[in-house]
Parts: sequence; C-alpha cells; structure tokens
Amino acid sequence: MKKIIFGITSLTLGGAERVLIDVANELCNKYDITIFTIYGNGDLEQELNSRIKIKSLYDKRYSELSTFQKKILPIKIMLNNKKIYKKNIEGDYIAQISFLEGAITRLFSIKNKVNKNCKKISWIHNDISKVFGKSIKAKIKIKYDRKIYKRYDKLVFVSNDNLKAFEKKYPEIKENEKEVIYNYIDAKRILNLAKKDEEYGNRFNKNETNLVQVSRLVEQKAIERLIDVHKRLVSSKYKHNIFIIGEGPLEEKLREKIKKEKVQKSFILLGAKKNPYPYMENATANILFSNYEGYPMVIEEAKILNKYIAITDTAARETLTNYEKNSIIVQNNEEGIEKAIKHIVDKKENLYSKTDEDTNYDNKSIINKIINLIGE
Repeated sequence: MKKIIFGITSLTLGGAERVLIDVANELCNKYDITIFTIYGNGDLEQELNSRIKIKSLYDKRYSELSTFQKKILPIKIMLNNKKIYKKNIEGDYIAQISFLEGAITRLFSIKNKVNKNCKKISWIHNDISKVFGKSIKAKIKIKYDRKIYKRYDKLVFVSNDNLKAFEKKYPEIKENEKEVIYNYIDAKRILNLAKKDEEYGNRFNKNETNLVQVSRLVEQKAIERLIDVHKRLVSSKYKHNIFIIGEGPLEEKLREKIKKEKVQKSFILLGAKKNPYPYMENATANILFSNYEGYPMVIEEAKILNKYIAITDTAARETLTNYEKNSIIVQNNEEGIEKAIKHIVDKKENLYSKTDEDTNYDNKSIINKIINLIGE
C-alpha cells in the first residue's frame, strides 16, 4: 500500500478533527495511513480504525498542560521544526497533508528529503484573514505563512468563501493548485447517536426556549458577546436558556463572566460531550454566533437532525443554501444576535417548517476527489 500522512494539532472533539477521523477511516482500505498530532490523548483517537497509525509529539492533551508549558511549547516547536519533521513526519510518503491552519501547516511544509516527489497538500478550514486575530503576533504569522503556503503543491478549502478570503489575503499565491472540497459527513452515525439519550437525560425543560451551541471555547466563537446579549434579553423578560457544549482555553474566563452577570441558571457551559447530538436534537434551535467561520460541521449536523438554525453572517452562510425556511442569518454583531434570539423566542411554537427536502451527502464523490487530489 502507498503511504500517506495527515497532520493535525490534536484529535480532541472538533469539526475538522471529526472530518479527519471519518476520511482516514474511509481511506485506510486504499492507503497505509499515519496521523501525526502535536498533542496526544484526544477523545477521537479511539474511533480510528486499528490499521491507522498515530504519532504524537507530546502524549498529553493541550488542556492538561501547565500554564508555563502552554507558553513554552509553541516556541520549542518553532525553534526545532526541522528536527521534529525529520523524526516524526519525513518518510516514504506519496502525500503529506496538513489538515489545519497554524503550526501543523508550517511543520508539514518542510521538504521531504526521503521522497522528493511527495505531494504537499494543505487543508484550510477557516477564514485565513481572521483565524489568527489582529495582534502584532498574528500579523507576523500571516506574513510568515505567505512563504509557507507557497511550498505546497495543492491548497484545499472547505468552502468557496474561504477560498475567496485566502485569495484576497494572499493574492500573490497564484501558482498553487487550489480546490474546494466540502467536508465528509456520516449522516447515519449522527441520526443513530441522536437517539441515545443516556448522556442527555432530562436536561431540558421542553416548555422553555433552549438554544444549543456546540463549539470550542475560543475567541472565534464570540461566547463573551453572547453572554452580554443573553443578559440583556433575560432582563427584558425574553426568557430563554443557552447551553454551550465544548471546551477550550476561555472556559475559566467565561465561567467568571457568567457568574458576574448572574446568569448561571440560564447560561450553562456543559463541557465537552462525546455525543452532543441528543442535546442538539432536543433543543428549540441550534445556534452558532461566531466572529468568523469556515464551513462548520455542526451546522450540517443540525440540518441532518432537521433543527432550526441561527447563525451570524460568516462563511457559515454557505451551509444554509437551500435551508432558508428553517434558518436565520443575522448581522455579525450584538444587535444581530439579539434579533435572532428574539425571533426564536417569539416564534418558538412555529419555528420549523416541514419540507420534502432530504439532506443527502455524496460522500463517495468527496472521497474520490481526495483520492484524485493525492494522486499516485
């Protein structure tokens, strides 16, 4: 079997991570697959086919690191990138695929001296102009990545919006071959898991308005902004509950803000859930009020569950094509989010409109595109 290696920061619960697991499991009948992660012990590792090999630079999850380690390890990776690449990534692979922006993309861009014909592929899941923020450090990363992306043979985007954002940010990167490949998604798995309510229990009072957002607790997802909107609306007698499923570096800060605003009973951080689908299934609506997005898997999953969906105007709008009757896209600010929540509360009993449309996913076509992309 021909060998390929994927790289991703970790295999904790997340959209890109979920896609990689499903794609790797589908491809392992054709290729000898290795997945390299920077941080190990991710929740999704146990879902990998036993034939897939996994290598980790560190055997701990990022969340298990000390504050000092979180600051020093990225610097160590940057200073020792060639050594790390040679020990863990270089090899007789026909393709090396970085599956997320940032450190993993920089590591996988290093020249493979064992197989000089190895194809370099970079998968881009987010709006590249916003993914690193606006700090001086972020500007340095964006400038540095100009030469990084030029080292890749092919660039893959999960949405047309992300491709356009990339070309606007890096107009000089023209020689790379670019392609849009939508995310692989296993609809049957989601529908089956949604029926398993042992973890969900009776968390929701179905007579109330319950909004669920599944996302990492990071700046991108704008949860602090959501807390502010929620506080105002509750004070204005717009009764609703918000449940956030996920973990991330902002957890402590968000809990402090929730306590400060005295909304602990109606704004709940549930933490990471291996099976979030019963929560999504039983929610009044699924929301994703992010600052920016790529092509969010969680929105596709909510569509499979036939849920009403509310999002801010980001690249996520591409997921709601042909789903307009059961969704709302609002301005990417507090006023827009307030409008969406008021709409859901007011229309609670008549939110979802039954349609004849079936959410089908042509996964075979997606896998064939990936095989063609890898080539031999």
